[in-house]
Amino acid sequence: MKLIPISPALTETKQFYITHLYYFDINEFMNASHFVNLSSFSISLVNRRMKILIKNIGVLVQTEEASGEGSGKGSGEGSRQKVCGARMSVLPCLKDAWIALDSGLIADYGPMDSFPGISDWSNLKVIDATGKCVFPSWCDSHTHLVYAGSRENEYSDRLKGLSYQEIAIRGGGILNSAALLRKTPEKELYDSAMLRIKEVLLQGTGAIEIKSGYGLDLESELKMLRVIKKIKDTSPLTVKSTFLGAHAVPSEFKGNTAGYLNYLIAEMLPAIASEGLADYCDVFCEKNYFSKEETLKVLEAGLKHGLRPKVHAEQLSHSGGIEAGVCCNAISVDHLEFASDSDIEFLRNSSTMPTILPGAQLFLQLPSAPVRKMIAAGLPLAIASDFNPGSCPSGNMNLMLGLGCMLYKMTPEEVIHAGTLNSAYAMDLSSSHGSIAIGKKANLFITREIPGYSFLPYSFGSNLVETVILNGEIQ
Repeated sequence: MKLIPISPALTETKQFYITHLYYFDINEFMNASHFVNLSSFSISLVNRRMKILIKNIGVLVQTEEASGEGSGKGSGEGSRQKVCGARMSVLPCLKDAWIALDSGLIADYGPMDSFPGISDWSNLKVIDATGKCVFPSWCDSHTHLVYAGSRENEYSDRLKGLSYQEIAIRGGGILNSAALLRKTPEKELYDSAMLRIKEVLLQGTGAIEIKSGYGLDLESELKMLRVIKKIKDTSPLTVKSTFLGAHAVPSEFKGNTAGYLNYLIAEMLPAIASEGLADYCDVFCEKNYFSKEETLKVLEAGLKHGLRPKVHAEQLSHSGGIEAGVCCNAISVDHLEFASDSDIEFLRNSSTMPTILPGAQLFLQLPSAPVRKMIAAGLPLAIASDFNPGSCPSGNMNLMLGLGCMLYKMTPEEVIHAGTLNSAYAMDLSSSHGSIAIGKKANLFITREIPGYSFLPYSFGSNLVETVILNGEIQ
């Protein structure tokens, strides 16, 4: 690479001073044919942290469009918060593009033919993404990633004909996981969860929600939530935490659901809120678990402690979870296999994000949620993994998007919206995550060389993620 000495008199710009006496020949380095004027270099990245420039991007996916004066590109606060209905079929992208990252944020981006040049090469890493796609990181808004042990024996029982509910009645399912978790030390829970975090990170996930709900007593729920907090503090992923004490009635309260809910509301919620361990409160609204009325009781109690609701709704039967969630202004209602036409009407008049979990649906061989009806009604839709030991032992969001196409007849554009911006919305993160916009968190991934973004859900069995960047740093 040719180095050209710079006169100190040429280094001053309106934004900063170049401190190095040499610069790379920009035309040679960027493989560009146009002349770059030294006096007009505009990417001034002065922080000493690693700065990243990705050039020659085949397709830059999920970009924000103009949002007023300024750069002509969307900013985090001014960008879309969610994508609804027919708009989900249109995915904004830039071909032959570049993107600059600085201080953990997206600094700028655009087409290569209007690349403005580089004004400071210090501490800068340049990545050539010729023939590759760059996506905003997946946002996985529903997981149970902290757990002890596994439940492959139940998987065998299910293959022999037992249903999820029949296994639960025999003491399996959630209660099985609760028994294992209660006797597992906190450090062991953290270590095993971090292995799963690394796995999903390398598959492109950059933000994740993690639920409690395998403790079902105060001590064990606190243990789970403290593990989630430690993950939040030590992982490069953005993490949201959900209290799911109303996941099942524990064995010591068998036949006394009211007694357990009184304990949850009087003792568990105040203790969790006092430590600031949860962002949300969730309930498994389902036959043989918690009714619509019981769900409302828990969600309203959670709201008094500042915990916005989420709901496991209409998974195994129609149980009123969507209606309960909308009544309490839930950020999302999840599963939805048995959602009705009236539920769709409830959602149309709400700010709640309907979220499908195709991995769990496939694993349990449940009917498909009425996704096409929801989109036709103008609703937004999110996709999440439901990573858990009992009904979806996978957090691979690339797989979930592929299943979204196959199980629900969603298009590649629709599932990409569902796994990025809409799933960010389901975690109150769409101002900072889920799309390419100036000022948003620099969480993205670069694929291997692929023909285009549709190839990712099409090749559902392959991990096409080549490079992961979180908080502006290569992982």
